[in-house]
Amino acid sequence: MFHTYSGQTIGFEIKYKQRTSMSIHIDSNGYIEIHVPKGISDDRVIQAVEEKWDWIQEKLTEMKDRTRGFKAKVYEHGESFLYLGKEYPIQIAHDINIQQDYVVFEEEKLHIYVKHLEDEKIKQALKRFYYQQCKMLVEKTIKSYQSNFKIKPRSIRITDNKTNWGTCDSRQQLTFNWRLAMAPQSVIDYVVVHEMCHMLHMNHDRSFWRLVGKILPDYKAQENWLALSNWKMTV
Repeated sequence: MFHTYSGQTIGFEIKYKQRTSMSIHIDSNGYIEIHVPKGISDDRVIQAVEEKWDWIQEKLTEMKDRTRGFKAKVYEHGESFLYLGKEYPIQIAHDINIQQDYVVFEEEKLHIYVKHLEDEKIKQALKRFYYQQCKMLVEKTIKSYQSNFKIKPRSIRITDNKTNWGTCDSRQQLTFNWRLAMAPQSVIDYVVVHEMCHMLHMNHDRSFWRLVGKILPDYKAQENWLALSNWKMTV
């Protein structure tokens, strides 16, 4: 079935199932399925699609971005980088008098101050910024959720882990990937809570997921954001 709304047309398939509510599923290729209870009219399905129109368009755009493949970053004015889930342009300032290169986020821009106007210097300044922000954000988030736990992390580290967003070892030492600073706060909340739950349940067993779900009922939405957007979290 095809439907046009707000000047845009999408195609989707309706699947009738033994269920009590409707749900919209979009796969990695942008194929849309609407799962609906038996007996629901097409008009009601169309109404539900229109109510979720902005969300559907956002997801379809994400899929298109992913299929275009990775585009290497350039370190010049106007190039955008993720910070707390949003893309912001960089503004580069050359200052030979500074002691260390640094980045400041203000006025919806990432202002980069470097002693030497070189791509690698700009890249390293950005990475330091994300490391610092990640540590601050993680520590703040741990404090926000500590009341849900009877034990506290023994230490917190920020690393350049290529395979994990976070880890927790048997000594309750938590480690987080610096790229988390690029994610929305809700995603940071999920990764932090996920690792804090490992302080009590080292495996991903039913008890572990029950605890995660009790603290963050919408955690699957945050997993989905990471699955769809992790390729963009780079400098």
